[in-house]
Amino acid sequence: MLQIRRRHGVFGGFLVALLGIWGALIPFIGPYFHYAYTPDKAWTYNTGRLWLEILPGGAALLGGVLLIIANGRHVALFGAFLGIVSGAWFAVGNALAPLWTTAAPAGVPASTTTLMRAMEEIGFFTGLGVAMVLIAAAVAGRLTAVPGVTQAAAPAPPPEATVPVETVPSHRISEDDTQTIS
Repeated sequence: MLQIRRRHGVFGGFLVALLGIWGALIPFIGPYFHYAYTPDKAWTYNTGRLWLEILPGGAALLGGVLLIIANGRHVALFGAFLGIVSGAWFAVGNALAPLWTTAAPAGVPASTTTLMRAMEEIGFFTGLGVAMVLIAAAVAGRLTAVPGVTQAAAPAPPPEATVPVETVPSHRISEDDTQTIS
């Protein structure tokens, strides 16, 4: 009853896992390509990167892997849920970070041009999170829309036997019926 075909979450799971890997690794390898948040040195670790990039990236990777390997609907929906929560955390976590610390733990975009600063914000957090939520929610919707075990509908009653007017015997037609017909 709760079994699903394996192909229902594979592509979406692959995309969610890929976005999770991107989100967890881009703060460490981005400085090689001049695409970074401060501190803009490769492989520099801080707690902001842990809470805002590594953990949600790892959760998205786990959710994507669960979507890929799931045979049951509950496991696949849990994987999609992890992808949705991770994406939401990528999108809003940086804005909520001042609630637990006074400094922005993710840093600030390291580029000097306004366009590249916007691209870093989109690629590191907001755009990554929105894309992840979109894909994971679409997979969750597909998983819930796949019909499970359907109950056999009760057969429709046979249509009532009708007799054409021309075949009604004349002895059954009363005088009152003939007056209303004419």
